[in-house]
Amino acid sequence: MSNDGVNAGRRRFLVAATSVVGAAGAVGAAVPFVGSWFPSAKAKAAGAPVKVNIAKVEPGQQMVAEWRGQPVFIVRRTQEILANLKKIEGDLSDPQSKASEQPAYVDPEVRSIKPEILILVGLCTHLGCSPTFRPEVAPADLGPKWVGGYFCPCHGSHYDLAGRVYKSQPAPLNLPVPPHSYESDDIIVIGVDQEKA
Repeated sequence: MSNDGVNAGRRRFLVAATSVVGAAGAVGAAVPFVGSWFPSAKAKAAGAPVKVNIAKVEPGQQMVAEWRGQPVFIVRRTQEILANLKKIEGDLSDPQSKASEQPAYVDPEVRSIKPEILILVGLCTHLGCSPTFRPEVAPADLGPKWVGGYFCPCHGSHYDLAGRVYKSQPAPLNLPVPPHSYESDDIIVIGVDQEKA
């Protein structure tokens, strides 16, 4: 067979161009496929578990994560905070958390798996406003008996640093504790029960 009239340069160009277009098509098909391995924003909002690293949360501080489109408060409590929880039990509507929403594996008084780490859904049980974190003791606007907790600015509900609501408040229940587990000392998985982890 004769190669008369064959333009070798043009052939190389066509082979290279076809290869580039084929590679681009393969990448274009692979990107959505690999992307499908990760939960979508819709899946996360529907309740996909969320991992949170709490290593940088100092004692007495709070961080806020998001799960199911809701704020989740995570507080590293000090021994002083834990001691103050006992002092105010008589002022609380449900100190044993009998009527409130939390997993069975959390302690009903401190409302956590590990006493020093508090995890709450940050929505007031009255009308769903987000309470503010007020860890200070006896501030002028909350009174001398205040030992730290949450204050809902919408209608004035008060919660302690276990998310338990005070008596005679608009909020009827304690703040909910979401299902959660510990992957390690510093990694919390919100949305996966401790018993199933």
